Amino acid sequence: MMATEPSVNALATPLLQQLLQDADRLRITVTRDPAGVTLVDAGIAARGSVRAGVAIAQVCMGGLGVVRLAPAAEGWPDWLHVRSSQPVLACLGSQYAGWSLAAGKEESGGRKFFALGSGPARALACKEPLFSELGYRDRSDSGILVLEVDRPPPAVVVAKVLRDCALDAAGLSLVLTPTASLAGTTQIVARVLEVALHRAHALGFPLHDVLEGTGSAPLPAPGADMLEAMARTNDAILYGGRVHLTVAGDPDAARALARKLPSGNSPDHGRSFGELFAAAGHDFYKLDPGLFAPAEVWVSHAGSGQTWHAGALRMDLLHGLWLHA
Repeated sequence: MMATEPSVNALATPLLQQLLQDADRLRITVTRDPAGVTLVDAGIAARGSVRAGVAIAQVCMGGLGVVRLAPAAEGWPDWLHVRSSQPVLACLGSQYAGWSLAAGKEESGGRKFFALGSGPARALACKEPLFSELGYRDRSDSGILVLEVDRPPPAVVVAKVLRDCALDAAGLSLVLTPTASLAGTTQIVARVLEVALHRAHALGFPLHDVLEGTGSAPLPAPGADMLEAMARTNDAILYGGRVHLTVAGDPDAARALARKLPSGNSPDHGRSFGELFAAAGHDFYKLDPGLFAPAEVWVSHAGSGQTWHAGALRMDLLHGLWLHA
């Protein structure tokens, strides 16, 4: 990507301001920490809402994606649809949860803190090798970071984010969305397109050839706790996610991407994420990375007009996991 690419933080800022203005309606709360950093509680002490999750998902995509709720389909009442005309920057340069932030017990009040930061502020810090591959670094005097946490980050973590992003406290906003919350579940399922792009990158497909992207996935009720919520959001994408990518470049590479991308290529396909995660001792690195992909994929080649399709939804599996008599 060229240095003239848009600023994901600048584009996301008006979306954040709208989120803050609608705080009461969206059942979120807005405070400032002692340093002056804006904290948005979208599901810790605040109730939060699905609509808040939709708005946060758009912030998380750096203002380069559209997320909307859709009516019933495939035997499930609510679906999320995601679209971007700059999907690589929106999803990998902003939305991807790739910035590891941690603090020990002595630094965080007796309880270890760990979170993966997502959202446009990642592109200010550029602490991940991915940004070198993208050739992108943002410049902005404001930044927004989304954290899937059940408590605010300790001061030492906030100080690190400010330092790495080269921001004053007044320029940083932290959006807190526990996984087992309405907003948290929603903004995670809205990563269906991002999951596809991350898998395409892992398969070696040239990211500069990805032109357009759309995705959809069913929106489950939040789980009763973090582990159940994590399982539901993953299953929503692995077994209910649909993605359509429009690409340029070599048509043979496009055809191969369609064939290799769906989650059905994994030997673990067909088992719930919760079951697999427990069997792996709650260690993500022991899970097959090929599983982390949408269930069904279309890839269209802009040069030839050809489209290839692979994979299939497993709504029967999701119904068995999510529906109760």
